[in-house]
Amino acid sequence: MSDINLEQIKGLSESRNEPAWMTAIREDAFNRLDAIDMPKPDKTRLDRWNFDVTYHAADSTTFDSTDALPAEVKSIIDVEAVENLYVQHNNTPAFLKVDENLAAQGVIIKDIHTAMAEHSDLVQQYFMTEGVKVDEHRLTALHAALLNGGLFIYVPKNVIIESPIQMVVLHDDKDANLFNHLLIVADTGSEVTYVENYLSTVEEAAGQLNVISEVIANDNAKITYGTVDFLAKGFTGHVIRRGIAHKDATIDWSLGLMNDGDTINDNTTYLMGDNSTSNLKTVVVGRGEQKLNFTTQIIQYGKNSVGHILKHGVMKDAASSIFNGIGYIKHGATKADAQQESRVLMLSEKSRGDANPILLIDEDDVTAGHAASAGRVDPMQLFYLMSRGISQAEAERLVIHGFLAPVVNELPIEAVRRQLTDVIEQKVAIK
Repeated sequence: MSDINLEQIKGLSESRNEPAWMTAIREDAFNRLDAIDMPKPDKTRLDRWNFDVTYHAADSTTFDSTDALPAEVKSIIDVEAVENLYVQHNNTPAFLKVDENLAAQGVIIKDIHTAMAEHSDLVQQYFMTEGVKVDEHRLTALHAALLNGGLFIYVPKNVIIESPIQMVVLHDDKDANLFNHLLIVADTGSEVTYVENYLSTVEEAAGQLNVISEVIANDNAKITYGTVDFLAKGFTGHVIRRGIAHKDATIDWSLGLMNDGDTINDNTTYLMGDNSTSNLKTVVVGRGEQKLNFTTQIIQYGKNSVGHILKHGVMKDAASSIFNGIGYIKHGATKADAQQESRVLMLSEKSRGDANPILLIDEDDVTAGHAASAGRVDPMQLFYLMSRGISQAEAERLVIHGFLAPVVNELPIEAVRRQLTDVIEQKVAIK
């Protein structure tokens, strides 16, 4: 799986001035790789996927102001108004801007390595302890061993951050591996909106994508999380986004998953506390010969908890996808509500979409429901639009945008909504 040795792992940790506990996690994870099984995503054979990692130090340029940022980055931020922005250039922390009033309130927004060095105890408390375990499977252990980027956000009790925090990962080194870790902790009564963008400016990649997000909302906290992933073909991707919502807490997700490489996506939210809620909305467009697997779960332990899942996907060419949506109400979660909808549009004879809604109910006094469909563009919708003088290609484009709009419209930054719309247009490219 890797040509990397233990000395390189130690060197990686030393070069980032990491605390001893992180070095120990890296070494232990690396030494146990061969003893830990690979993940087993439903209906997807990973033995045919290439997870080999070649060591590559992607040291890249930094930027001293928003004006100095590349045009591709400027296009997805509000250059004049952005208050909280972190840019990672391949594996290099390249730019950070934080509203000085937030620092005065105790808010921490720092690249993951700096945060480990400067806020060691706080990061150690949450890093791969509550959301994702190091030994969950071989790819999580590999992530812990090779971590080379990411962001740490801590919002203290009762602090409400009005302006979004945005992270942009600019990928322009085709050999770069992205082992990013995002850790968000919203303490009691706090609120934060976070938006991330993964963006390639090279046509093809030769590295590995292994990303983990741990999103923790303590009692009565609210986290809104938006993303647009658009990385190049060639990445073999494994992406985990994991949420933990405690009593009266909310975690809402709006995810535009547009990577061009083969990708496994695991998004799981645990509603641990009473009255906790999560609304998850995802859009996906697959093209070429992509193989995609999306497992989305909301697991409900809390009484009166609410978990809603909406996933819409479009497959074209010979792309194939597995959409597993799982709502799981645990015993004791009385009055819980679990709803989900998974729909896939297939634009060609060779494209495939498999939508599987799953409800697991261990409690009687609950509300639950699901819907799923996989098929072609509705000919009646096309006929209606074409009868009003619209060409077939334009009619199909309008139907697809309408199909994906419920997620696009939820993204909290206008420039990011515009980016996702442009990416959908590019990937669908109906002529």
